[in-house]
Amino acid sequence: EEQLVESGGGLVQPGGSLRLSCVASGFYFKSAGMSWVRQAPGKGPEWVAGISSGGATIRYEDSVQGRFIISRDNARNTLYLQMNSLKPEDTAVYYCSIGTRPPDSTWSPRGQGTQVTVYS
Repeated sequence: EEQLVESGGGLVQPGGSLRLSCVASGFYFKSAGMSWVRQAPGKGPEWVAGISSGGATIRYEDSVQGRFIISRDNARNTLYLQMNSLKPEDTAVYYCSIGTRPPDSTWSPRGQGTQVTVYS
């Protein structure tokens, strides 16, 4: 069974940084493109960043470009998201997701997510 366990969220002031981690199991992580998806209260899921299986191709949603860095360690089956210069609008539950496409109407989180709250 595919499992994703996110961690690293927290409470941070604007301009602060956080590093999220996602440990994967139950599938061949090294062959899977991966993404981070976030969901703010009352809103639908929003694709944030994606990375190819080997890490050579990386894409970001426009609002996080230049502030967030997605990376992966295939030896550790772990996906990361370094978040810098955080803004209140980044507040959401963050999920890692298998694949690099934006979530569609059938998307549902596989893990519990990790809460990121940016407060002023």
